[in-house]
Amino acid sequence: MAADGSTTNVLRPTAAAADRRRGKSALFVIACGWAGMVPHWLDPAIRLWPSTGMALLLGGYSVYAVLLPALGRGRAGAARQAAAPNPSPAGIPSPGTSAVDVVVAARDEQAVIGRLVERIAALRYPAGQLQLWVVDDGSSDATPQLLAELRQRFAFLRVLRREADAGGGKSGALNLALQQLQAPWMLVLDADADLQSDSLERLIPWAEAGEWAAVQLRKAVVNPLGNWLTRAQSMEMALDAVVQEGRQSRGGVVELRGNGQLLRREALLAAGGFNEATVTDDLDLSFRLLLQGASIGILWDPPVREEAVLSLAALWRQRQRWAEGGLQRFFDYGPGLLSRQLSRRRRLDLCSFFLLQYAMPVVAMADLLGALLTSTPPLIWPLSFVAFGLSGCSILLGCRRPSEGPVFPPMAPWNLALGIAYLGHWFVVIPWTSLRMALLPKRLVWAKTLHLGESGSADPSAEDASVEDPAVA
Repeated sequence: MAADGSTTNVLRPTAAAADRRRGKSALFVIACGWAGMVPHWLDPAIRLWPSTGMALLLGGYSVYAVLLPALGRGRAGAARQAAAPNPSPAGIPSPGTSAVDVVVAARDEQAVIGRLVERIAALRYPAGQLQLWVVDDGSSDATPQLLAELRQRFAFLRVLRREADAGGGKSGALNLALQQLQAPWMLVLDADADLQSDSLERLIPWAEAGEWAAVQLRKAVVNPLGNWLTRAQSMEMALDAVVQEGRQSRGGVVELRGNGQLLRREALLAAGGFNEATVTDDLDLSFRLLLQGASIGILWDPPVREEAVLSLAALWRQRQRWAEGGLQRFFDYGPGLLSRQLSRRRRLDLCSFFLLQYAMPVVAMADLLGALLTSTPPLIWPLSFVAFGLSGCSILLGCRRPSEGPVFPPMAPWNLALGIAYLGHWFVVIPWTSLRMALLPKRLVWAKTLHLGESGSADPSAEDASVEDPAVA
């Protein structure tokens, strides 16, 4: 995308790219399967050596990169950002604050779109420096009518319209808005997002003082005590933010999370806009910014609040998309990630977390299959024990940390046990998604998460109506 906003370099899906991903997925599955099964045919005295060695290496790095920084922040009693010399978000003067375009891709969001516009109107920010762009992405419900009414009430609201079959998913909708933007900053929100009234007047000066190309606000569940599943997701988001802050503090890699991502428009244009060939625009953009040398920061407070999914069916659809997009970016940008474009520290960070997040679940499934075939005990348990143990420690530290926004679940033993056990779903989602990507022809489909608003907050069955949709992720 050119500097004038014309779409010259927007990344779009191609059949060749999909075929390459399928081949790389197959190689990934084969390599992980080999790593998980071969140790079962080794001499019994050395069968545990591979998993024990990996547990020591990856566990040691995780302690260094995540737990030690988190413990340091806890002792200091403050949500410091480790990328000094960035100032504290609080107390930064607002004169001369830069303009911001808030952008939302909305498809069938009648339950939440009115609330979102009113929330943006309630933000404290200099008059004339804030505009809200809503891309109605072919909605078939009352979203267009509601937006027309809201447009009459709120002068800062701009509405764009795409047809349902326009293609490109959420990325296509965001690229349409990007062509119209003039402000130096673009804040991407989901339709169910909620910000504190002072979020922008703290976020923008902090981002500019740190010279960040992008900043991700900590995500928080607005309904953390709704049921056991929302409690688990709240703890998972705390874990994610702790991990991201730790990686940032050690010179590692910080990733965008879609909702609540602030982007410097100049850097976004230089990266080619949003990739319409991926199911997770945020993760893909994180790597493209990384490869062009742009810096991404993570901000603990203030958070961006969003709805947690209420049912296992909705969670399964959402997590398959996250897993597929997470793997796609490594397959697409692997050569650059391994090259000298990145520092040795960042390559180590990416390798460590790729092995923990994506390879280990597939290796664990292959290990279980090898145990069944050879009538021997599973061998990956030292690495799994370390991974779950470190995750539990990070959940504990994150949920006990003083934070703005919705409260975290109390760190009673049963809640902590729930949070740790809940993470086990990735040991099913990642292998299944990897196998599907390797064996089945690619369908570039975005699974839309249904936002229920207050009316549906207590009805998990309502979410099950959401279907895979090519419009908005």
